[in-house]
Amino acid sequence: MSVLDPRPHAQQSTGIPMPPRWLAVVVAALLGLAGLTGVFAVVAGIRLYGVIDGEAGFLTTDAQDLHGALSLWETAGRFQGGAYILCGALFIQWFYRTRRALGLLAPDRFRHGAGWAIGAWFVPIVNLWVPYRIALDMWGGASPLPTDGQPYRAPVWPVNLWWALFAGNAVFSRWCAARFDFADDLAELRQAAVQYMICDSLEILAAGAAILFVLRLSAMHERKVLEGPYGPAV
Repeated sequence: MSVLDPRPHAQQSTGIPMPPRWLAVVVAALLGLAGLTGVFAVVAGIRLYGVIDGEAGFLTTDAQDLHGALSLWETAGRFQGGAYILCGALFIQWFYRTRRALGLLAPDRFRHGAGWAIGAWFVPIVNLWVPYRIALDMWGGASPLPTDGQPYRAPVWPVNLWWALFAGNAVFSRWCAARFDFADDLAELRQAAVQYMICDSLEILAAGAAILFVLRLSAMHERKVLEGPYGPAV
């Protein structure tokens, strides 16, 4: 190997901090838990749909069965909300720490400061776009450079898949909540149950895509820190 090859030097310790591996594992586990609460919510929605009998305009239900189904549905919603709050808090912590560490590793790849990795999630409208851009920048920062020095970024479909499901479901869930709040008869209640089942199914898929994003980005980040910035050419 030529003495001019930069890879042996890149394999030496860089001194760049890296979020602990356990944090990514915990976030992935909590995302899995959030997905399971989504499954519970779908089951509760199926039960609510099932206790309303008949065709549109001629719907009937037993009051006790309806009360029990609504109670189960609300319980599923509470579990779902609690899991997503806990998961969101840990995810944002991982997101920020990863952004900060990758900013030291590849400072030229980022268009937003590290603080945006937290703040962007809490600003309306901004939270539908800026976190995605930061995620893309992190993906680029964790991607290896080929040995000829040309810029290279790993395929970004895991980022796009996660964000399309997450952002799309965030908008759709608000619409579902509004429709449920205005439901004033059995037909509208059953329709709201169907819409929420679709919403919960999207949340399950979004949780799975988020697990893939977290684990892939963490693995790319760790490899670049330990082995250096150079990887196989495109």
